Amino acid sequence: MHPMPPTEPLFRAEPYARTCEAQVSAVDGDAVRLDRTIFYPAGGGQPGDTGILRADDGTEFAVRDTRKGTNADDILHLIDPDSPAPAPRSRVVAELDWERRYRHMRMHTCLHLLSAVIDAPVTGGQLSADKGRLDFDVDRKLEKLAVQDELNALIARDLPVAARWISDEALAVQPELVKTMRVKPPTGQGRVRVIDVEDIDLQPCGGTHVARTGEIGPVIVRKIENKGRHNRRVTLTFGDPS
Repeated sequence: MHPMPPTEPLFRAEPYARTCEAQVSAVDGDAVRLDRTIFYPAGGGQPGDTGILRADDGTEFAVRDTRKGTNADDILHLIDPDSPAPAPRSRVVAELDWERRYRHMRMHTCLHLLSAVIDAPVTGGQLSADKGRLDFDVDRKLEKLAVQDELNALIARDLPVAARWISDEALAVQPELVKTMRVKPPTGQGRVRVIDVEDIDLQPCGGTHVARTGEIGPVIVRKIENKGRHNRRVTLTFGDPS
């Protein structure tokens, strides 16, 4: 039996795509696998996308989450386990909950800027449609308003943000690009995807991002918490700090 080809991750090259046509390649219980998708699977602190799959006859299947399969190249669209699933080999239109995804894109890019404002290794992070946080390995005091002002100044510069690929060898000679202490970027495929915020930040990342920092909009540093002698947690939300 030939192995199933990997799901084509359209979201990497087309993060602003809201719909796509696809074929159902497999169904396993509540997990629907497509041959191509714009739905981002949970990973790197970014939640999995939600939305709908619409069959040719108009039947809609609500996607409550998107996850990676046992094979990292498999992307599983999780539907209601009590509802019927689309038939294998049938055609569907995948449609994102775009408002939620776009907020994820804005916050994810904002967290990259935060890691540029606070020059310290990152020990953890998470984001949602409403807020985001990063944990830093730092033992000095962080001033909330100073961090907030510097972060909003970078956002207001409306800098271009681009995804590109570098070789494993290029990453190996630039270990400073990897800011996360506990999670290392996948290597062994010959290349690694990086997100480049012009003149500000460059780091490996597989998530979805906005095209310019100005799209993030103003943010508020809600709190900075001590989570250990060398751990500071910075939590952000969208909003005008004035």
